Amino acid sequence: MVQTYALPNKQNKMWDVIPGVGLTLLLAVSAKYLAVLPFLSIMGQLVIAILLGIGWRAAVRVPQQAIVGISFSSKKLLRYGIILLGMKLNLIDIVHAGPKVLAIAVINIVFAIFVVYGIARLFKVEQRLGILTACGTAICGAAAVVAIAPQIKANDDETAIGAATVAILGTIFTLVYTFLYPLMGLTASGYGIFTGATLHEVAHVIAAAAPGGQQAVDLAVIVKLTRVALLVPVAIVIGIWANREESKKNADVNKTNWKSIPIPWFIVGFLVMSGVNTLGIMPTVVTNQFIVVAYVLIAMAMAGLGLNVDISTFRRLGMKSFAAGLIGSVLLSVLGYVLVILFGLNGL
Repeated sequence: MVQTYALPNKQNKMWDVIPGVGLTLLLAVSAKYLAVLPFLSIMGQLVIAILLGIGWRAAVRVPQQAIVGISFSSKKLLRYGIILLGMKLNLIDIVHAGPKVLAIAVINIVFAIFVVYGIARLFKVEQRLGILTACGTAICGAAAVVAIAPQIKANDDETAIGAATVAILGTIFTLVYTFLYPLMGLTASGYGIFTGATLHEVAHVIAAAAPGGQQAVDLAVIVKLTRVALLVPVAIVIGIWANREESKKNADVNKTNWKSIPIPWFIVGFLVMSGVNTLGIMPTVVTNQFIVVAYVLIAMAMAGLGLNVDISTFRRLGMKSFAAGLIGSVLLSVLGYVLVILFGLNGL
């Protein structure tokens, strides 16, 4: 099983987090430099970070003194990273993209969440892991998994396996898209919208759209960030739903305890930072540095999650969720392609 790590508390001196934070920082920085290599750039820093964490756990024993810091990275630093990642989002770009782009993003997200979750439940995947896999496939990969996890009170096993699953799936589909692009009959703009509307991580979108040129990449990023922006309402809705389900289990069917709904303040912070970026309050050079720090922090969290993953546990709990995510991703790709044609976005 994956170990459950405790966060620092009053009994833990703050320097107790240093070994674990240092280890996750080492893996995150390594992932950043590995991500510039030709093939590994397809994966991106976040995917490489979680794979490095899994590899380290499998090959090297995680020191006991690093446990507190690893948990600190995968929980606390993750939230700070997501808040800062809001600096990457310009809400005006989403408005300029038009209602069709917003519509395709909404349709794909709703479709993927319900289809992947439905398949996961059909495969007897535990409910929380099914939700995390569905949200990661639908919205923005591993970042969505770790953002939704507190809303449904997912444990470390479920969060780590969900994040690893969508990270690996996104990498596979990035490679597939790259090879299929010449056969798809899409223009550069249509292909960019298609990749942005269906792939998992931002890094996946950029890598997959590259064969279509800069126009494809620009449109892909806009569509992808539209999906990222929708993480905020999705997280809130899922939090409300999870609260109602818990109330039902407690025989309190007709009452929702609104005070106990987990408010994702770090998601609100993400939206606030995107507003700051949209208003142009900070110079571009400063904004770019915030984004770099955001990715380092999130990569540290991904490394921490990877360090929590035991290979035998992944085989036991993760294979069915991986299959559900795989089937759902195929169906999402088909839907995305059809919508690009039906909405007349291929000639944009």
